[in-house]
Amino acid sequence: MAFSLDEHWVWDFWVADDGDVFHLFYLHAPKALGDPELRHRFARIGHATSADLHHWTDHGEVLGPGTEGSHDQTATWTGSVVQGNDGVWRMFYTGASFESDDNHRNIETICLATSPDLFVWTKDASFSLSADARYYEKLGESDWPEEAWRDPWVYPDPSGHGWHMLITARGKSSGLRSGGVIGHAWSEDLETWSVLPPLGPASETFAHLEVPQIAEIGGRSVLVFCAPRTTADDDGAMQTSGVWAVDTPGPPAPVWVDDAELLAPAPYYAGRIVQDRSGTAVLLAFIGSSGSSFEGTISDPIAPEAVMR
Repeated sequence: MAFSLDEHWVWDFWVADDGDVFHLFYLHAPKALGDPELRHRFARIGHATSADLHHWTDHGEVLGPGTEGSHDQTATWTGSVVQGNDGVWRMFYTGASFESDDNHRNIETICLATSPDLFVWTKDASFSLSADARYYEKLGESDWPEEAWRDPWVYPDPSGHGWHMLITARGKSSGLRSGGVIGHAWSEDLETWSVLPPLGPASETFAHLEVPQIAEIGGRSVLVFCAPRTTADDDGAMQTSGVWAVDTPGPPAPVWVDDAELLAPAPYYAGRIVQDRSGTAVLLAFIGSSGSSFEGTISDPIAPEAVMR
């Protein structure tokens, strides 16, 4: 496997490329917990580097949960890293705050940390971005156990007009098997953000759309995300999980997520498209549950064109 740890499970991740080295930022939690479902409450962000996306050097933890009352008081979850025009590296990540130890209700908030070198990170306590109740479901508006507002994917507008942020969110009046939307925010300078309506209608088959990314695969502009998809046949509801892709011209154009095709089936999840040193788009994904066991590792690069029709 491209990346694994002996004493920790590894799952969601994101990659920053400084031009010479690939920097992997990953969620991890100790296997000593016993139950991998507990990992979400104990998630920390680690850092590793590679020259080729195959061989990695681990540098350990770079961010952990904040103090009581902070937006990331329980755990630090998935994000992305970009370098602004000022040369500063910014990590937009998810702060998780659980109501209590005995239920799954939690509020997710976009948080920020900065770094001069991708190795040492400092949280910016003055920054936070929350779901706007005008467009997105808030905790308690349905039986969904979380205020979904996570997995920020930040990238520059192709025309040079500011920066876009794609976010895992849920639309208003969502159901337990539907309602997933791609949340959207925009900034001119990476500092002040405006939350905008979701990119397209709420899904009828995905309850949430995790770890979104806009990428180029084989000359196609696609939205990549991961989720279990619920469909119905004569025998009832069926779920298919994995990494999905759907054509999109990118914001502000809407995306029709229910047209997505399966890019990599479970146990692959939380896939990321990365350009290797040859300029080829490759897919990395974390490997989760396989049968009765949870692997908790990150795959070697996969050629996504092999499964894109």
